[in-house]
Amino acid sequence: MSTAHDLTEARAATAWDTAPAPWGTGDPYSEALRAGRGPLFLERADGWLLPLDVERWCAAADPVDLAVLDRCEGAVLDVGCGPGRLVAALAARRRRALGIDVSEAAVAHTVRHGGRALRRSVFEPLPGEGGWDTALLMDGNVGIGGDPRALLGRLAELLAPGGLLIAETAAVDIDERAQVQVVQLASTHRIAGTPFPWARLGTPALLRHADATGWHTVDQWSAEGRCFVALRT
Repeated sequence: MSTAHDLTEARAATAWDTAPAPWGTGDPYSEALRAGRGPLFLERADGWLLPLDVERWCAAADPVDLAVLDRCEGAVLDVGCGPGRLVAALAARRRRALGIDVSEAAVAHTVRHGGRALRRSVFEPLPGEGGWDTALLMDGNVGIGGDPRALLGRLAELLAPGGLLIAETAAVDIDERAQVQVVQLASTHRIAGTPFPWARLGTPALLRHADATGWHTVDQWSAEGRCFVALRT
């Protein structure tokens, strides 16, 4: 089988090539990434709002991000890479890395800043399955798909035996699943995207789901108000 590096190289020229995404062209998320700023929120059906840190995501990797990247091993798959600050930082280090995201705007931003990326869901076929050394779930991406155990099971398929997963968790003890939508709120208008399933997990909840799906905890830590967990298959 080709290595993750070989497959990543082969697909670099076609950075986005798949279809429908919950955060598609023209929605508030895409527009915010193109502008590099919010205000942008995840909104639950009951109206509760979670601010999204678009400015930080669109900036260069910060010291907390770089400390996470120091822990990465081998070929790195950034799941839900967003505008690609981590993939770009790994590329600058001459590390093998690929970002995946369902947003065309996110993939375009990543490629524009020197990273490799595909427009792809983690649940679709991906290059190098079973051969990635590290997977990243940053910026709340443990919520992808709204089913933590399904996501952990899929990542176990993507990683090599003994592979490393680094996940960023919520800074509160929460285990929540909900339908959400991305909304942009301004003084004169409100723009909402298509609803999709999401989850919010604190560290205790992620560790419970990881234990139930055969993962082993390597480490957990916090920095600048952000919380992280490292797991192995």
